[in-house]
Amino acid sequence: MTLTEQQIQDNYNELRKIINDTFSGLRLDKLNYMYDDLEDRMVVAPASSVEHYHNSKVGGYVEHILHVIKFSQQIKKVWEQAGATIDFTDEELVFAALHHDLGKVGDELGNEFYTPNESEWHIKNQGKIYNVNADIEHMDVTDRSFFLLQHYGIKYSTREFYGIRLADGMYVKANEAYLKTSMPNMMLRTHLPVIVHQGDMMATYYERDMWKNGNKKEAEKVEQSVNKIKKAVDNEVKEKFNTKSTDAKDIFNELFGEPKKW
Repeated sequence: MTLTEQQIQDNYNELRKIINDTFSGLRLDKLNYMYDDLEDRMVVAPASSVEHYHNSKVGGYVEHILHVIKFSQQIKKVWEQAGATIDFTDEELVFAALHHDLGKVGDELGNEFYTPNESEWHIKNQGKIYNVNADIEHMDVTDRSFFLLQHYGIKYSTREFYGIRLADGMYVKANEAYLKTSMPNMMLRTHLPVIVHQGDMMATYYERDMWKNGNKKEAEKVEQSVNKIKKAVDNEVKEKFNTKSTDAKDIFNELFGEPKKW
């Protein structure tokens, strides 16, 4: 569903509030500098390129990040209630959720990662609303996330590294080295990346459902409008020809009588 200008601004204000409420000191200063620098692109960035993926719309990126933070925090509470070990801080959880897709904002030179698709055919037939910017240097989204953080001098803990690195779970083959092992000394020593991944997946499916429901409601609105038009036309025809039916054959018979059978 398309976001209004006010919703886009409110979402970004909420994101900045989370940052200022969660972090402090030099780290907060550097985060605010980065977000100030990326703001113009970040506010309007989509979360994906294709409409049936998730949040492929203006403002979709920030909304997605808010969802991942919210759902990750809720999932952490479920883990706590189940008696699982919470081996990370709330700040680390927010930092990882906040920056797991940072590379989708673009590069350090001011180039956007996604650009609007100008092909009406691809938009209509494939739902491809955006293209990856052909002018931006190729880099994995997660790698660019880390590059941007280091570019702005923002440090992160080992747990935060894993939370960002493994946010896509087994959907990324490179993550198998971390997640697909039976060696005790090679297994993850924190649950943070698992929870962020679960939060990201929940947000993605939730946003996809919102898109599906939005399309369904739009289709229902169109159908209702069409039915209203049909009804109005039917009533007009009935009044014009003083007949109970709108069928052309019935109108002819009512006006001129039943045709003779020879």
